[in-house]
Amino acid sequence: MDLQVSGSLIVLLVLVGLAILTALKGIRTVPQGQAWTVERFGAFTHILQPGLNFIIPYIDSIGHRMNVQETVLDIPEQAVITRDNANVMVDGIVYYRVMEPAQAAYQVQNLKQALTALAMTNIRAIIGEMDLDSALSSRDKINTHLLGVLDGATDPWGVKVTRVELRKIEPPANLVAAMNTQMTAERERRAMVARAQGEREAAIARAEGEKAAQVLEAEGRLEAARRDAEARERLAQAEAEATRAVAAAARDGGEAALGYFIAENYIKAFGQMAANPAAKLVVVPVEASAMAGGITGALELFRHAPGAGGAAGVAAGPRRGGSVPEAGRV
Repeated sequence: MDLQVSGSLIVLLVLVGLAILTALKGIRTVPQGQAWTVERFGAFTHILQPGLNFIIPYIDSIGHRMNVQETVLDIPEQAVITRDNANVMVDGIVYYRVMEPAQAAYQVQNLKQALTALAMTNIRAIIGEMDLDSALSSRDKINTHLLGVLDGATDPWGVKVTRVELRKIEPPANLVAAMNTQMTAERERRAMVARAQGEREAAIARAEGEKAAQVLEAEGRLEAARRDAEARERLAQAEAEATRAVAAAARDGGEAALGYFIAENYIKAFGQMAANPAAKLVVVPVEASAMAGGITGALELFRHAPGAGGAAGVAAGPRRGGSVPEAGRV
């Protein structure tokens, strides 16, 4: 009896364990961002999406666990020879995403290895068709070309290549030194050209300034000469008018009027000579009596002028003859 109970218990435990194992094999929980392939007797049947899924235990099995998130693939550094035989070291990164998990699992054996080999091959092919200067200055062009090539080549694998970036294009050390020397020489040449152009423009500006200054100076001299001529002409006209006025006065008043003008100029000249601060001694000439006579003559002319009072003319009559001796006494 005890043996029968023990055997039944063992069978029950085995059945319970088998049921638990069967449940574990039939229930699958797929994480977010992944897609699992289901194989039935080794053949692909369907895809398990993220979440709780059920399969047929002992018949169905999980084939490949594919990551459907965007993945970064590092392209190792490699030596590439350009069209002008320059040896450069190149590496990069590739961003891709699995769009069809079944194709990515069964159309290519090792997806990452295949992408790496494909990227390295196309990098060598694209840079090999370019010279060094173009390769160094055309990274965007190379990235765009690589993206188109890789995306088209991986389409049968159910993979979408979203971005390709070259991280480094490094020439050898001796070539870098030569490029630096060339760049320095080019910059010095540009500086010399710029300096020569600046000096040329400065010389032109100075010449134009000197030319303008000379023109202005000549115009100034011309204007000054013109004004000086006008001034001399007006002065000559004024002197001519004065001469005509004196001549008219001499004609109307006789010798007495002429003596008046001569005495007036004589007095002005004598006053200027006496007012000179540098003159410490003023010598009165002997002809000073002539000046007094001129003054007396002017007074006589004034007394006999038309419109003067007759009494004044009469009163001045007795003194006419003694005017010159009185001037002599002065």
